[in-house]
Amino acid sequence: MESAERLNAIMSTLRTADSVTVADLAVHYGVSEMTIRRDLDELAQQGVVRRVRGGALSLLLRGEEPPYGARELEAVDAKKRIAQAVAGLLADGEAVVLDGGSTLLEVARAVHDRRLTVLPLALRCANELATAPRVKLVIPGGEVRPVELNFVGPLTEASLRALRFDTAVIGCCGLSAKHGVTAHDLEDVAVKQAAIASARRVIVACDSGKFTRTAFGAVCSFTGLDVVVTDTGVPPGEHDALTGAGVTVITA
Repeated sequence: MESAERLNAIMSTLRTADSVTVADLAVHYGVSEMTIRRDLDELAQQGVVRRVRGGALSLLLRGEEPPYGARELEAVDAKKRIAQAVAGLLADGEAVVLDGGSTLLEVARAVHDRRLTVLPLALRCANELATAPRVKLVIPGGEVRPVELNFVGPLTEASLRALRFDTAVIGCCGLSAKHGVTAHDLEDVAVKQAAIASARRVIVACDSGKFTRTAFGAVCSFTGLDVVVTDTGVPPGEHDALTGAGVTVITA
């Protein structure tokens, strides 16, 4: 098992377990205790765990968003495939509002050389596109969430209301037939809703792991979406619910 894959597996364990031990993890993954200590040290730097003697305590609260550094390690290959599929749906010359998050950062990378007008909703995406030779980059106003670096607040929402986009590419923390699109941060919810309202077409880009989660804030139901781009792990029932609501599902 590669290091990134093992880190993802440890994080999955920490979502339901309050603590882990170095010895147990070393036996479970068939690696040395020194390797597990390095893994836990890396997770501690990302705010996922607090290191204690012989192991670590989980800091992943069930009702809160995992740290960006932790999410960045999840489903890396799937996110790259999803991003390429999203890029393929955009026509040159489109005006696009691009949400924040680790999957959307991959989308920004995938469209770096395209001829588009893009309003990014996160500094990470803005920085990625700042050197794009053919992208017309439009920056919204607003506050910047610490760590996440997403634009939020009344100024961001006003910027979105003042513009009209061909496509909104939105990320999410959870997606389900029962609860629709959800996000943890309520300010992010308001910005996503403003982006959706300002766009002719709405694409949700998310890995299939989001289908097993429901976050605190409701963004919209399936009926507010046009396309969902995900990976091949999407649960069949959720796939059928999306297509039944008239949403095109693309698996990458």
